[in-house]
Amino acid sequence: MERESKQMKSDKYIGNELKYIQMALNGDVAPNETWCRTLEQSFAEAFGAKYGIAMNSGTATLHAALEAVGVSHGDEVICPAITVIMNTTTVWQCNAIPVYADVDPETLLIDPDDIERKITNKTKAIVVVSLYGLPCDMDKINSISEKYNIPVIEDHAQCFLGEYKGDVVGVSNAFSSWSFENVKHLSCGEGGILLTNNEEYAKQARKVGGHGYKNLSADGGRIKFNGETTVQDPSYKRHDEFGINYRLSEFSAAIALAQLEDMKEKVERRKQVASMFLDSLKGCDFLIPQKVPNNTVHSYYTLGLIYEQDKNKGHSWQEFRDKYVELGGDNFYAAWSIPYLEPVVSERKYQKRCPDVYSDVQYHKGLCPVAESLQPKIMQFKTNYRDLDVAKHKAEILSNTINYFTRKDR
Repeated sequence: MERESKQMKSDKYIGNELKYIQMALNGDVAPNETWCRTLEQSFAEAFGAKYGIAMNSGTATLHAALEAVGVSHGDEVICPAITVIMNTTTVWQCNAIPVYADVDPETLLIDPDDIERKITNKTKAIVVVSLYGLPCDMDKINSISEKYNIPVIEDHAQCFLGEYKGDVVGVSNAFSSWSFENVKHLSCGEGGILLTNNEEYAKQARKVGGHGYKNLSADGGRIKFNGETTVQDPSYKRHDEFGINYRLSEFSAAIALAQLEDMKEKVERRKQVASMFLDSLKGCDFLIPQKVPNNTVHSYYTLGLIYEQDKNKGHSWQEFRDKYVELGGDNFYAAWSIPYLEPVVSERKYQKRCPDVYSDVQYHKGLCPVAESLQPKIMQFKTNYRDLDVAKHKAEILSNTINYFTRKDR
């Protein structure tokens, strides 16, 4: 364990992070005017998009995207039933109504058929999530988007360099959103970025996150004019849209830019770790990996497994985890509760935000039966080991744990 901790401490930031931070501290100008602007352009180029908008979190990017596509008071936004609560709370921030679509029982991703069933004349956006690093079936989803003229926001917070039909997942609809939170493939501690090919969407998202300055544009714009006389006139007006402060700091942008330079290596390492753990599952019928369709490449933010307790002689999820930890494995994690079963939803605490919208909005158990049946069974195994020897050892411990439960005398 000491070896692993030392390794993790020494090589999380092994590229140009320190160099770029020092340059930012010294006031050195980044290649494209600012570190944020350089990050935006570099990230957009890496993923084949026209516009990048950096923000201070992946939650901020989701909210800004919803606002930019026009989600507002009383509108509905379709979201997957297995995902983080932020896909719900950002809808509330728009005073809109989250509508939950069920998931595919094998991929755990949002079910396009259920998306279509949940569409009403109030639906103003669809949010899809590349859960654990696995891209969604974007052809089907974009076909639904086109049919009903509803924009799609792709939440790729966990999916860097995932592939769909031979192409790296980027932006195929209105927006794509990534997170630079501390444990993501790329990290600057906290941050996020939006990509879009739509100039108007880019401008509006940037204004949402930049105090609504009128001079902000799709590709940046200026809000500081270094003493120019026009803006020093008392009658000068600065703000033409409602906005808040979602801006990413120059220091965070400098770190994220350095992380971007090593992105392929970081993603490949997670895929290697996932492969080691998947090898440990051979012959095991009670741990079922998240299905990866033939036309898709998983980027393995984490390894998601379905634990079938009945096939393991009735041993509980917790019993399996306790034995894995006892044998030397790291804690793995349960999936988040279904959002509409969290107390903030089940106790209707969202109602006080906008009573006239939410007074008749209620959610109930059984709304998304597939998601509800799968969520208690999900095990999320860590893939962000920085020492592959340590990862291999942990995978061997998983194999030993499986063998413990499959012994004939058990």
